[in-house]
Amino acid sequence: MSQYLLDKRDVEFTLFEHLKIEELLKLERYSEFSREIFEMVLNEGHKFSLEKLAPSNEEADAIGARFENGQVTVPQAYHTIHKDFCESGWFAPVHNPEYGGQGLPNVIGVALIEMFVAANSSYMFIPGLSVAAAHLIEVFGTDSDKALYVERMYCGEWAGTMCLTEPQAGSALGDLTTTAVPVEGEDYYLIKGNKIFISAGDQDITDNVIHLVIARVPGDPAGSRGISLFIVPKLRVGADGTIGESNDMRVTGIEEKMGIHASPTCSLSFGDEGQCRGYLVGERCRGLQYMFQMMNEARLVTGLQGVAIGNAAFQAALAYAKERAQGPKVTDRSADAKSVAIIEHPDVRRNLMTMKAYGEAIRAMLFNTAYLSDVALYGNDEVEKTKSQDMLDLLTPICKAYATDVGFKMTELAMQVHGGYGYIKEYGIEQQMRDVKIASLYEGTNGIQALDLLGRKMRLKNGALFMTWLQDTNEFLESIKDDGVLGGLVKDVEAAKNALGEAAFSFVSTGMSDPEYPLLHATPFLRMFGLVESARLLLEQANIAKQRLAQLWETRGVESSDATAREQLVQENDAARYYENKIQTAKFFVYQILPEARAILKSIQSSDRSALEVRF
Repeated sequence: MSQYLLDKRDVEFTLFEHLKIEELLKLERYSEFSREIFEMVLNEGHKFSLEKLAPSNEEADAIGARFENGQVTVPQAYHTIHKDFCESGWFAPVHNPEYGGQGLPNVIGVALIEMFVAANSSYMFIPGLSVAAAHLIEVFGTDSDKALYVERMYCGEWAGTMCLTEPQAGSALGDLTTTAVPVEGEDYYLIKGNKIFISAGDQDITDNVIHLVIARVPGDPAGSRGISLFIVPKLRVGADGTIGESNDMRVTGIEEKMGIHASPTCSLSFGDEGQCRGYLVGERCRGLQYMFQMMNEARLVTGLQGVAIGNAAFQAALAYAKERAQGPKVTDRSADAKSVAIIEHPDVRRNLMTMKAYGEAIRAMLFNTAYLSDVALYGNDEVEKTKSQDMLDLLTPICKAYATDVGFKMTELAMQVHGGYGYIKEYGIEQQMRDVKIASLYEGTNGIQALDLLGRKMRLKNGALFMTWLQDTNEFLESIKDDGVLGGLVKDVEAAKNALGEAAFSFVSTGMSDPEYPLLHATPFLRMFGLVESARLLLEQANIAKQRLAQLWETRGVESSDATAREQLVQENDAARYYENKIQTAKFFVYQILPEARAILKSIQSSDRSALEVRF
């Protein structure tokens, strides 16, 4: 039987000690909150995950979503979970209180999402898509749209989706064939077309499902410039919110997937009878612009899927390694040597340390990006708001792609630690591996994220976003380069950072003569950026941990030169051990994982075009 495990201490460290989110209380938007409220929310979220979400995860995976006689059903446990989730106020914790949200900071929201997704990833597609769709309507819809849909969706009464992909188009959204024909004298369009891979596309929990559908009005420009966005309810909705007849849309099937079995991923058909009504959002031909708000939010949440499931897999592997006895310790050469817990074996420790370093880095990365979004939206200083938005734009593709690749890698390593037991269902690792894999594929495959980073984000404002990131990184490294504990790590991080810059600038000249060559290396470049950003964040955390350790030693009267007393304190005191481990984690990442960044630079500088020239 799998169990739900969360490193709540690291969540709290990242929020309150690393990011210092109490600074958000100075902003008018969050001035009515307090650290005590934040802590209470996190405690309750953790409790809800443990007691409500996690117990049904394994059972729901076995039952799965089903499609029979044209109807989609989800495991019965999800009906109870949904009711409790809504009544507890978890559906829209960071959204507008005017429409039923709680108005909490986004950074608290991502911490909650990590907890919830780690406990039951399949269920979380329903609230996740619903809230994102409602927020889009809140931002771009008319007043009547907001009044009709937003609160009902923020409270979980109605669900929502985004309908982008079509069988023939895939990620090339401009190739869509779904049409929206205006009806003279009416405020609606007639929608006709098919969409596939629609996460939480239908279910038997909520009273209605509100689809956001991209389509083209006949005569509008071809390609992405002619795409518009429409609100298309599953069931027609009266002006007073009453639900009426079917809106001429139907589910044609649900996907049989590798993972997230209890999440219904649907194929949908709109307008088979020519009577599917859709309501234009905003202006015509601006549909992709509007959808990018929802897609960018979804990309960060997808990155969190990697954080949540990867870290849950690490916690499971760590617990197993402490309990599973197998083989004597390599240093015990006695004839009657006893088996020890496998955590004593160096190869297992290497796997665990790799997971720990990756997991804490991507958690810091996603939490930091959410903090940037809070400042970008509600900051008091316009310069700071602009800078935060710039960094948010730059880091979003890295958060989505790097975190999901790493999250999958963590489940792979967790399975390795479990050995044969990881490959069977008993311990839940194989489900975690199945559930997390989709995260590198949807919301724009990770290859598309790499193209976005290299082709768009690195060029924004003539490269000013990347230069700002470089400047901030340089300033931090300069501030600790002479530190007796961490100074040795700075040289390696600086070398990796310089390699990243060298790679970025080399693409400018290479791309002029060979435009395909930079694209060939876009994915390795994104990983390179993720590695360097991870190292920077872990080094920041190690620097804080070092300061906290010094304070503990001073409080206990331990001299900095007394190595024996310091080691004893680390052994006996949970806080000291946690902070010491933070320093060790940064060391491991910098010395054992970060060198890959310089290897990537070598491959970029090789001028090797074999992948383009091979004759398949």
